[in-house]
Amino acid sequence: MSASPLPSSEAIISELQAIVGNDKVRSDAEILLSHGRDWTKVHTPAPLAVVFPRTTSEVQAVVKLANQLEFAIVPSGGRTGLSGGAVAANGEVVVSFDYMSHISDFDPIDRTVVCQAGVITEQLQNFAEEHALFYPVDFASAGSSQIGGNIATNAGGIKVIRYGMTRDWVAGLKVVTGNGDMLELNRGLLKNNAGYDLRQLFIGAEGTLGLIVEATMQLTRPPKNLTAFVLGVEDFSGIMSLFNRFQAEMDLTAFEFFSEQALQKVVAHSKVPRPFESTCPYYALLEFECLNDEVEAQAMALFEACVEEGWVTDGVMSQSLEQLKNLWRLREDISETISKWTPYKNDISTIISRVPDFLESVEALVSAQYPDFEIIWFGHIGDGNLHLNILKPDDMDKDEFFDKCGTVSVGVFEIVAKFGGSVSAEHGVGLLKKAYLPYSRSETEIALMRQIKQVFDPKGIMNPGKIFDL
Repeated sequence: MSASPLPSSEAIISELQAIVGNDKVRSDAEILLSHGRDWTKVHTPAPLAVVFPRTTSEVQAVVKLANQLEFAIVPSGGRTGLSGGAVAANGEVVVSFDYMSHISDFDPIDRTVVCQAGVITEQLQNFAEEHALFYPVDFASAGSSQIGGNIATNAGGIKVIRYGMTRDWVAGLKVVTGNGDMLELNRGLLKNNAGYDLRQLFIGAEGTLGLIVEATMQLTRPPKNLTAFVLGVEDFSGIMSLFNRFQAEMDLTAFEFFSEQALQKVVAHSKVPRPFESTCPYYALLEFECLNDEVEAQAMALFEACVEEGWVTDGVMSQSLEQLKNLWRLREDISETISKWTPYKNDISTIISRVPDFLESVEALVSAQYPDFEIIWFGHIGDGNLHLNILKPDDMDKDEFFDKCGTVSVGVFEIVAKFGGSVSAEHGVGLLKKAYLPYSRSETEIALMRQIKQVFDPKGIMNPGKIFDL
């Protein structure tokens, strides 16, 4: 018996329109381009259509239709990822959660709130603030990233040292699996030891097991009188000495670093003032709650002690909310600023204590291979996460540039493996990192991942080609 012919694009679009309405299925070039990609620029988007469901039942119907007609689905949130996880390059149907952005069921006792997948991170942060609470997961893309995407990539950001990753704030999930089943996982419980916690499988799965449609998010008390230092440091070992000293004596909310090259780009682009006149190879930004005069005095005493040790050459402490925001912009504006150079990004991590040797090894490799490439370093030292950014020269073709960087990436990931690190500390694996997954995961782990995907997505329609190939 011959196989049934695959349905035409027109037939698929017609069936999608029957589910969500004619105006919620788009196939015009502008929408296909904007919703078929994330912040990466490596792959050319080529989705079949973009569908905008408004309800969980519509999402479920779309997934069941995908199983019936055998088309692939790529979930789309704020599209701020940096690994190609939201790229639709092979005629997939993009499912956008832009219209599923409702916050409900706030519980002040449990400090929980229910968010649809399309809720913007900043929207949740503002909601928490209005109720005298705090959603602590924060990053530069908070104004456009969506909660569903944050959960799908287990987003981290700038305050992991104090508050952890997105995973730590998900009290419950509603997901539509790859075969169209609806699962309600954990239901907001703090203690639940009744069998496997399937919720954790979907956090960080990059939409390869199913679609996150709703999440119960945990909130906490807001920090008080946040204050930041920006300290100039001559070498990376000095940054680690700073971290060890401050971490031992103070409860930090963040500890970030960036290079002079990164600072120069931000100052030129964003017109944010330099923190002080002198220049240094590296800068540390550390934040803490300045609850009283005693804490301020302790912080200043630590700063002076670090100067005496020779770890710090200059520094400034924020004296106002505006100054605090400006100091943070020196770090948070880096990604947006360097995007004009089409950077090749490596988001890597290792155990915190190994970071200095790790960075030195990676920088030596990249500098030796491509001495003419400009390298921008920044990252979250408090959790061992480094962001290596190689900037494309203006006169170099994009494909040639990515080919060269792909070659050096093998060496970088060999160093990652040597140090027992991860090829993706945040942002996930997506398309860009899947060839390098074996540097962080064993063959046995990857084989088990494939088996898990087979259980939840037997026809392989959910974000295919991401993390690994089947």
